[in-house]
Amino acid sequence: MEEQTGKEIVKSIGDKMGFTPHVLETLAEIDEDFVKRYGRCDGRLLTDGVLPAKTKILMALAVVASKQCESCVMSQMRSAIHNGATKEEIMETMEVISITSGAPAVAACREALKVLLLESKTEGGNCQRD
Repeated sequence: MEEQTGKEIVKSIGDKMGFTPHVLETLAEIDEDFVKRYGRCDGRLLTDGVLPAKTKILMALAVVASKQCESCVMSQMRSAIHNGATKEEIMETMEVISITSGAPAVAACREALKVLLLESKTEGGNCQRD
């Protein structure tokens, strides 16, 4: 199997997340080898294994919320929705975030929750996409 270029890895990750994080595009321009190493995300987090990709993305959402990284939370929220997470699954993840990491972690989810709210309204309460 031929090794993917940095741009191919960024595209693959973007396809699976439903959008391309701008930081990956920038990193690919600066250091293609970094993006190749980062590409493990594509093969582990964004691909079904023993755990479905959706479950791993919800776990990642909880972790980045605990780190209070708002842009990371936004990326994981968008990826969770794109990968079929329901509003109920996301809100249960929010409960875990609240219990394990407290109010600051929940606050880091503020803008991402607006995406969930908008998606819920436009999809009739169901966040899943085809």
